[in-house]
Amino acid sequence: MRATRSQLRFLGWTLAAGLAAALAAPAHASQPDPDASPAPPARQAGPGGDDLTAAQSRLDIQPVAADDQIRERLQSVIDATGWFTEPFVRVEDGVVFLSGRADTEELKRWAGDLARNTEGVAAVANRMDIAVPSPWDFGAATSGVSRLWRDFVASTPFIVLGLIILALSALSGLLVTRALRVFLAKRIRARLLKGLLARAAGVIVFLVGAYVVLRVAGLTQLALTIVGGTGLIGLAVGIAFRDITENYLASIFLSIQRPFETGDLVEIVGVTGFVQQLNVRTTVLMSLDGNLVQIPNSAVYKNIIINFTANPNRQGTFTVGIGYDDSIEQAQEIARAVLANHPAVLKDPEPWVLVDSLGASTVNLRIYFWFDGHTHNILKLRSALIRLVKHAFQKNGISMPDEAREIIFPAGVPVAITDQREGPTSPPQPEPAPVRPRPAEDTDPSATPAEAGLTSDAGVIEEQARQVKPLDHTENLLKPKRDGPPET
Repeated sequence: MRATRSQLRFLGWTLAAGLAAALAAPAHASQPDPDASPAPPARQAGPGGDDLTAAQSRLDIQPVAADDQIRERLQSVIDATGWFTEPFVRVEDGVVFLSGRADTEELKRWAGDLARNTEGVAAVANRMDIAVPSPWDFGAATSGVSRLWRDFVASTPFIVLGLIILALSALSGLLVTRALRVFLAKRIRARLLKGLLARAAGVIVFLVGAYVVLRVAGLTQLALTIVGGTGLIGLAVGIAFRDITENYLASIFLSIQRPFETGDLVEIVGVTGFVQQLNVRTTVLMSLDGNLVQIPNSAVYKNIIINFTANPNRQGTFTVGIGYDDSIEQAQEIARAVLANHPAVLKDPEPWVLVDSLGASTVNLRIYFWFDGHTHNILKLRSALIRLVKHAFQKNGISMPDEAREIIFPAGVPVAITDQREGPTSPPQPEPAPVRPRPAEDTDPSATPAEAGLTSDAGVIEEQARQVKPLDHTENLLKPKRDGPPET
């Protein structure tokens, strides 16, 4: 009997629970409020635009937590965040109804997810509105400025540290540049190369400091990009400014090799003149006619350079023709004696008088001589030697006929006129032409006033160089000569 009563009691409780559940479901569904209808498992828009979210895939018959507990818990959490305006939570039979206003869609979704993850919640009806900012509402701008200010204040220690590191790296780069200049002063003669190496070392030290700052800031990828981009930028600049880069590199090589110095007399690409300056772009010459000529360093480096000052002894030459009836050996000896007795012609190396060619009416002698280019002018000295050789040939009866063949009758040509009536008559005999005495050859000086002496014109060219537009000698990569004036 007891067992039967216990079974009947259990059966009664089961039937009562089932009846209560069956009666509760129709009563809840018959309510006029459409927002209270149960939502499907997936989030979707309910009636009235509510955001309905299923809390669980299986609905328990007997709820675990009471509605008041769920409401109080959710209301306290949402109020504690301070993210919502006038939030209100209402719970009926495990269904959570959220109302109020959220600033963004993300905050509204967050409130719905919070209610869905709460224990005992069967469904969520999110009725929160999204706040639409007024066109005259500067709250967003104010909050943005405030956020930037907070970020700036937070990053102030790093900014100060970065500036200190950059200042130290710049100072270290400057010290390294100066120290390397002093170190290379006696090891490398090229001023441009010394400056380039010193500046490159200083820049590398500064870049190391900048790299450290970027690494500390967490911008490692940016630092690597800058370091890699430096080479690409250099390549692009080199292609875009090829001529400028070529002249710059040529100036480095010229300053290292030093084929000439300031004041040297050189011939480059057909231009002869005294070197005034070698800068990073051009080589400046003062031509012999007083013009200032600038030649690109690339052309200087790639063409032939004739330096007349590198060796003080220079060789000059000229040609003179004698008649076929004259003695070649005698003419050679006469010309050699003139060269040997001239004070401007060097004895060592000795002068030469060589037979050069056989012309139409002359035997051409080629005369070679050496002289000190630092002291004498080649044009003036050659003029004096040609004049003295000519006088010596005339004195010793060595003829110097013209290339054109010409027959001269000094006493004239007698012409007989025949008269058939009176017979032949003799024409009157002309008087002999007076013979002009030749100048005294022994008294000829080595240079005449017309030749303005035989000295070098370097001083005249230097004076002309001072009168032209002044050059910036701080850019000169060469040093002036210390062994006297250059030659012409």
